[in-house]
Amino acid sequence: MGKLIIASMLVVLMAASANSEPPVYPDQKEGDFIVRNFRFENGETLSELRLHYITLGAPQRDKAGHVTNAVLLLHGTTGTGKNYLMPSLADELFGAGQALDASRYYIILPDGIGRGGSSKPSDGLHAHFPKYGYKDVVSAQYLLVTEGLGVDHLRLVLGTSMGGMMTWMWGERYPSMMDALMPIASQPTQISGRNLLWRRIIVEAIRHDPDWNGGEYVTPPQHWVTAVPIFTIMADSSRRLQAQAPTRQAGNELYDKFTVSALKNLDANDYLYWFDSSWDYDPEPDLARIKARLVAVNFADDLINASDLGVMEKQIVKVPRGRFVLVPQSNATIGHQTLTQAVVWKPYLDDLLRSLP
Repeated sequence: MGKLIIASMLVVLMAASANSEPPVYPDQKEGDFIVRNFRFENGETLSELRLHYITLGAPQRDKAGHVTNAVLLLHGTTGTGKNYLMPSLADELFGAGQALDASRYYIILPDGIGRGGSSKPSDGLHAHFPKYGYKDVVSAQYLLVTEGLGVDHLRLVLGTSMGGMMTWMWGERYPSMMDALMPIASQPTQISGRNLLWRRIIVEAIRHDPDWNGGEYVTPPQHWVTAVPIFTIMADSSRRLQAQAPTRQAGNELYDKFTVSALKNLDANDYLYWFDSSWDYDPEPDLARIKARLVAVNFADDLINASDLGVMEKQIVKVPRGRFVLVPQSNATIGHQTLTQAVVWKPYLDDLLRSLP
């Protein structure tokens, strides 16, 4: 049965790479896979669903032709596959001799529906884009992996935040597809309580923006961005925010910086869909279907997946080969965003991979 492990190691954050450009890894490629007449869970269809991806390394096959070294890495709500190329992740994971050495593994980094280079509302359909949910995103990822890239088995599925939630779903929906699962900064229960409320604030701020016009705006709506800083409040640590805004003036300037950046870089329809798409997420009833070895990692100072609720301790025992690591708050953790600091959680990835036959 599953068990709870409280991480006690002292972790020191490595300095970020001085290189502003992400490194190029062996056989790094970028492409699109088109799914014709994709049918969403709610019955809507899209004649062409574009799924964008990056791959590192090359697939290796056994004598029967099955891929033996494929790894699927899933990003969070506001990210894309390229997030895994940021120094605090890539420098700790993909280098020679590291846990996911790109010369040994075939690493797949997809953009989920609605994000990055994949099909999304801002491409032109706006609010007429199908109302996708997490089940749709996972179904599309499966088509990309199996039909688009010809991979019939995964050594590992690892995801952070939303990607972590989808990792639970992958284990339930395709239980024989992978050897190992590592959901990070997530919980295997439907979104509720405080986690629902802050998401609803963002969604309703967009829907009630007088310039939104039901999603059919020409000029980007201006008002909803005043709610965007709540994402940082939930995802970052209080200590880091206090360091960034130690005075009243600095706090106001930080708030203004967040809203100006949101207005410049975010599309209201895309953002609304991102936070509304968790409507169908509820893996709890089927946790016992997971066959692969699973290690779930959460952070004690994560407000989004609050450890004081005891959710993971209750649910992990339902996973036949599952265990849970709770990383305590320290100078190395930054709340939910600790997921971006692979140096904190990669020891558990190392252990998981070494435990596999």
